[in-house]
Amino acid sequence: MTMDPPPFDPELAAALEPLKDVLEPGLTPDGIEAAREEAAMEVFGSLDLTMDGAFEVEDREVPGPPDAPDVSLYLCRPVDAPPGARLPVLYYVHGGGMILGTNRAGVDAALSLALDLGGAVVVSVEYRLAPEHPHPAPVEDVYAGLLWTAEHAEELGGDPRRIVLAGASAGGGLAAAVALLLRDRQGPPVLGQLLRYPMLDDRNDTPSGHQMAATGVWNRTANETGWNALLGKDAGGPDVSPYAAPARATDLSGLPPAFLDVGSAETFRDEVVAYASRIWRCGGVAELHVWPGGFHGFDAFAPRAAVSRAARAAQLDWLRRLLTDGTDQTPRSEGPLTDH
Repeated sequence: MTMDPPPFDPELAAALEPLKDVLEPGLTPDGIEAAREEAAMEVFGSLDLTMDGAFEVEDREVPGPPDAPDVSLYLCRPVDAPPGARLPVLYYVHGGGMILGTNRAGVDAALSLALDLGGAVVVSVEYRLAPEHPHPAPVEDVYAGLLWTAEHAEELGGDPRRIVLAGASAGGGLAAAVALLLRDRQGPPVLGQLLRYPMLDDRNDTPSGHQMAATGVWNRTANETGWNALLGKDAGGPDVSPYAAPARATDLSGLPPAFLDVGSAETFRDEVVAYASRIWRCGGVAELHVWPGGFHGFDAFAPRAAVSRAARAAQLDWLRRLLTDGTDQTPRSEGPLTDH
């Protein structure tokens, strides 16, 4: 049966129209290098990541995984924080399909949330990219950066008890994977996980993946390129680790509360809905939003659209409730948990 894709929201469709000819063929392996160069020019050419002087920013090299290079963190501290303040920490993981991006990419969204929260420290992690560095390099880099952040939170003016994992797209998938690693390795607790249209399932075979096979921002071709870069010949096979593709986890109990959102007109829709459902099935805490007519990354492409403003308001509301409660709502599971 042929499945037509859901229509884009009219405001979002208007923002996407000038880019359709570039985006809809889908990213292929031979286009990765050019895409990296274009993404770097966009990030470094247009953004003031001090947010008009509201943040003091610093690059810091911290220890990476065992026998691996150091990890670069982009540290963003509010300049007007009271002395001795212990602010929430947003630990941000950038997107880019596992193959693009730096720790500057998309961090303005996290900084904007930090401002509206009344002050928060933002730590954005840079991880090694596939295909040069396949799994587990990216997730282990993100995990190593999180360990350093938890240990040094007070030095940064942050509260180690109020760290929130946050990520978009591939970064959302990596944030979800780090939540699994923290649970299974009994690492430092985090208060929650903010997963914006996360990339979770390497099998690339959901109904929404097929519906969006030739349309939108991150279609089935691009998705295959990203997962193949990360996993090589194992992509889609039976032995993929949940720390690479969190949708492969058989047990989603014992995780910090999650916020998940996704567009109704994007590749990741069904895997995100399924992930939230499985968290609930395991007795966990999750809030799910499916934004009507949203394509992948819609809020970055059209931030003033009504649906984009609603999405950001929902993220901010969830963070405020999470941080105000100030309690660890993580359900506890007993015994060792499986990798697959």
